[in-house]
Amino acid sequence: MDRRHFLMGTARTAGLFLLAGCDALSRDDRFVRLLERAENLAYRVHRRLTPRRALAVEYTEAERSPVFPTNGETRPDNPQYQAWAASGFANWSLQVTGKVARPTRFSLSGLRALPSRTQITRHDCVEGWSAIAKWKGVPLAEVLKPVGVRPDARFVVFHCADRDPSGVHYYESIDLEDAAHPQTILAYDLNDQPLPMGHGAPIRLRVERQLGYKMAKFVMRIELVDRLDRIGYGRGGYWEDQGYEWYAGI
Repeated sequence: MDRRHFLMGTARTAGLFLLAGCDALSRDDRFVRLLERAENLAYRVHRRLTPRRALAVEYTEAERSPVFPTNGETRPDNPQYQAWAASGFANWSLQVTGKVARPTRFSLSGLRALPSRTQITRHDCVEGWSAIAKWKGVPLAEVLKPVGVRPDARFVVFHCADRDPSGVHYYESIDLEDAAHPQTILAYDLNDQPLPMGHGAPIRLRVERQLGYKMAKFVMRIELVDRLDRIGYGRGGYWEDQGYEWYAGI
């Protein structure tokens, strides 16, 4: 079994574990620390064994799936987001802040003017489905170039417009190594059409060497930070805060 299928299985098992009412352990600090140490070890070993620029498999046009399912939030009730959507995202901008020399805002047209990458890849969801689609967008590395990433930055946090039923906003994070990977893009097109709202318009993260829950939708702001703990980011992502692994790499 390869790492991707193993992670899909363990993530589903973790979800069932919590739903079964056995979440007492998840509130035990010693047990949580044990899990975190094991996850950190797996992350470090994987980084040592996997070539840093190894690409996820890319497919042909003929291999694209007839339908790419939507999942999660498909129409955020965020008033600001709805106003942007009503204007066709003409007034929308992506803010890049945190440990950068030059905090910057990028309009959607500005992102489209940057160098782009097109890739046909498979999306693997921990819910048990997979689909192949064609994505076009700007490599995250191209967005980070003009802002001047500071030497103490280690992680990239993606703040999203959507939120769960309790009102908690979704967020996600990756390290700078994945941020620099050529297949890590901010996608604005899906199958040769502007990204639909159900798939995260106007842009969503594609980090192709990880599982689907890392692909944040409705990205509104990017923040560079030196650490994820003790700054209000829990375990580094909304789903990670529910018990999923932070590093869901293949």
